[in-house]
Order: sequence, then C-alpha cells, then structure tokens
Amino acid sequence: MTIAKSAAATSGGGSADHHLIRNPVLPGFHPDPSILRVGTDYYIATSTFEWYPGVRLHHSTDLVDWQPLGGALTERRLLDLDGAADSCGIWAPNLTYANGLFHLLYTDVSTFAGGYWDPQNYLVTAPSITGPWSDRVVLHGRGFDASLFHDEDGTTWMLSMRADWRPGRNRFAGIEIQQYDPERRRLTGPARLIFSGTSAGLTEAPIVYRRDGWYYLVTAEGGTSWTHQVTVARSRQLFGEYEVDPCGPLLTSAGRPELALQKAGHGSLVETPAGEWYLAHLVARPYSPYGRCVLGRETALTKVEWPAGAWPRVLDGVPAELTPAPTGTVSTVRPPSSEQFEDDHFDAPALGPNWSTLRRPATADWIDLSARPSHLRIRGGRSPMARHRPSLVARRVTAQRCTFEATCEFEPSDIRHLAGITAYYNSRNWYYLHLTADDDGTVVLGVLRCDSGRVTTVPGVSARLGGVRRVGLRLRLDGTALTFAWTATPESESGWQDLGLCFDATTLSDEYAATIVPGEPEAWGFTGAMVGLWVQDLGAEGVHADFDRAIYRTDPDT
Repeated sequence: MTIAKSAAATSGGGSADHHLIRNPVLPGFHPDPSILRVGTDYYIATSTFEWYPGVRLHHSTDLVDWQPLGGALTERRLLDLDGAADSCGIWAPNLTYANGLFHLLYTDVSTFAGGYWDPQNYLVTAPSITGPWSDRVVLHGRGFDASLFHDEDGTTWMLSMRADWRPGRNRFAGIEIQQYDPERRRLTGPARLIFSGTSAGLTEAPIVYRRDGWYYLVTAEGGTSWTHQVTVARSRQLFGEYEVDPCGPLLTSAGRPELALQKAGHGSLVETPAGEWYLAHLVARPYSPYGRCVLGRETALTKVEWPAGAWPRVLDGVPAELTPAPTGTVSTVRPPSSEQFEDDHFDAPALGPNWSTLRRPATADWIDLSARPSHLRIRGGRSPMARHRPSLVARRVTAQRCTFEATCEFEPSDIRHLAGITAYYNSRNWYYLHLTADDDGTVVLGVLRCDSGRVTTVPGVSARLGGVRRVGLRLRLDGTALTFAWTATPESESGWQDLGLCFDATTLSDEYAATIVPGEPEAWGFTGAMVGLWVQDLGAEGVHADFDRAIYRTDPDT
C-alpha cells in the first residue's frame, strides 16, 4: 500500500493557488525539461543520467498539478547503463508527437572528460505515453541535446549541438540539422550547421518551432550553472540564416543573485488549447547566494507573451516563483502528490513511479516484491564505489527539509554484508547508515561517509545490536544539516535514538561534485540528492535484505 498526502499541505495550496503555477513545478532532480501537449494532456520528460528508469515522465491537465508516471526506458534493450560514469547516461531527452505516435529522442553520454562526450543518440516511439516503446533506432553520435522537428510539409528533422573534441577549439561548435526518414528509420541527406550561437557560448539544447511564417530556434547557452540562459533566434528558412532576438535572452537569472530561482535556462515551449504559451525550463535553488544546490536542477514553468509575428517574451526576462495558470483553470482540491509524501508498504507488484534504481533496471534477479508479501527484497550488489551491479533503490529529495525512514530486516554474517539507508549524490559523495557484522559475527550499526571519493567510518556512532535483526532507520535533511537515527522497535513512534552527529548535507550537491579542469568546459554534477535503500553482498554469497516499509515526507511549506 502507498499512502500519499495532498500537495496542498506541502506546497502552500488552497483554492486560490490553482490560478497560479508555483515553481518549481517538478522539485528536486528533474533537469532539462521537454514539454509536450497532446490534446488536453501535457507531458514533461526530464533527464535521468545514471538512474533507471531512463527519462522521467510527468503528466498534467492544467500545468498546475503534475503527477509522476515513472520512466520510459525500463529495459536494457532500450538503455544499458552498466558502468555508466557519474552524471553520464541520459542527457536532455526530447518528447514530440506526430502521426499518432509519441517520439522520444535521447542521448546516452559515456563521458565528459577531455571534451569527448561520446554521445550516442537513440529514438523510440510508442502509441501511448506509457508505451510500449519500440526498439530503439540508432542515430548519430556527433553531439547531444538532440530534438526532433516535425514540419508542416510532413518532413521530420533531427537537431543537436555539434561537439568538437579538438583541444583549443570551441567544444560547442554550433547547432546542426539533418533530415530523418521515419519510413526507413534512419537519417538521410547532409548534416548542415545552421546556428553558431551568441557570445554567451556553450550553445546546446536546440528546438525549432514554426509560427507565423517564421522558424524559431530556441537554444540553451552560457552553461548549465549561474550564467545559464534561453536564447531565441528566427529565420524565414529552416536552414537559416537565423537572427538572434535583439533584446537578448528570453530567460536568465545571470547576475541576479537575489532571485530564489537560479541557473534558469534549457527551455522548451508549449501552447495551450486557448493559444497561451508557456516555457518549461531548468532552475536551481541554492541554499545561499551562488551556494550549493542540494536539490539539483529542477523544472519550472513561466508564462510567455507571444503576439503574432513578434518575438516571445517573458516578464522581466527572469524566472518567477509564481506565474499565472492558463485562463479558465478551475479551482479544485489538488490531487495527491506522492513526491512530497509517500508511505510505501511495498504491496504493489512493481516499484512505484517515485523509485529509481542505480545503473541497472529493477529486474527480478535482484528486486523481489513477491517472495515475501508487503516487503521489498533487495539482493545485495557490489560495493558503493562500483559502477557495475549496484543494489540501490532511491528517490529524489524534493525539499530542503524532509525525512526518510525505512524498516529493515537483515541478517549479516560477515563484514562483506551491508544493508541500510543512504543519502546519496554519486559514487564519490554519500552517507550510509547501515547494518553489518563485526569480526566476531556480532551485528553492528554504523555510518560510512564518502567525501570526494574517500570512504571513512564515522567514529563514535556504532551500536552493537545483539540479536536484533529488525530495525527502523531514519535520516533527516534540515537545510544544510543531515542527521541519522535508529530504533529497535520500528512499529512504535517512540524509541528512536539519534546518533548524535550532524553532517554536511551540501556535499550532496552539483557544486560539490564539480570537476574543474583548466581549458575545459566546467563539469558540474548534473543530478541532485537522493535518499534510498542500499544493500551490498561483497562476497557474492546471495545475501539479501527485506524492507517492510519506506516513508518519505517533506516539511510543510518547504
């Protein structure tokens, strides 16, 4: 059973709020939004990087309330993330609809060291947003942030940034376009460079819209950090020449540290049935001006004024915490938001849409929801540092103040057996409250910490559990502070024992994970903090842990 609480309790809801869109609409790790309307339904696809299911999907009917659908790429035939590096994998998917089919274009990036990227683009289609998705079509590997444009004459075109690996060159060499033949399921004809970008540089994420006899080219520029922006250019011809909007970026938060929403950029446009326009775009919420963003890069919506024949405009050109909802939006009680509160008893036959798994899909060889009713059985995987066969089931942190707890049953008999809960950013930055066995076989509780790749045992917090095998484990994020607690009586609200130490939650952030190499584009971390259930079987002996319950809740008004 999964119990969800109304979003109004955590989002400052109420009937009046239904005339406003409160940003971010997708809090937590939801970057690079691609928005699409089909009839009266809206969908957003976001990047998932090294996490399954690949490409996270959300649905709305009013642009105000968004419900998670889970991910599109659930099988290895569609996506193989085995060995994927941190912040690699799925970058910037693009969702379109044509000829009765949803088209999902996505890039699987292998690296971003040395300017190589090794991006491989794929396309899948489906008659419904929930699938089934076709086998993937292998497209070019010349660049990432690819999109499809379905023109009025029936032709389809693929756009992407053009990557240039050569040292000393512009690694973001412009925007290219090539025709896609849907009948033959392949690219055809020459690839053309149609836009070189502006002085902001780092030109990527191209999307074309046709309106009033113009082709509008929307791109992201300035890099996906504090100088990020949405640039618009237009041309009478698809192949250009494109004129950049003389008034500057459509949207940016650059140079405005007082704004709550920073890093604004990477946008896509959608038109309502009534002819109103909105921009879905990336934002982040640092804990201090130009500080660390534990929640990662999130998705916001901003209303756009776009008179016929004119340039699109956002009020003041900056992201808004509140923006008007579409005209005619009806005030109703908000539907539940399981991304803000969820009490999962693992009664369903599959993991719910808020759960993700690291680098491998949730297959029966290590995830089992049937062996023991109302329990999630996780068979142990490789070490926390490994990029192959980890056993981590996690969900996004969506608020600065939140709590995650789980009931765990585990019988370790060796130091190589570990199970518990984690606050996780990537393989180099995490905290882990876990059960394991001491040298004499006694079950002990302790905390491991990994800081920039260095793993240490946190001193002074271990507890010898004796015959206790069923425990409650809790972690709490309170702004920059992370704390842990445990109980031997998880069915009771009392009995929780705080471990007495406060850890730095901001090490679980894009900025802390950044790798800066002189002369190379800044390689920020690209995901966001996760909390989850982790099991290791370092001796490959068939060890498993059972989780009876997992609760995630955000504090009100956060």
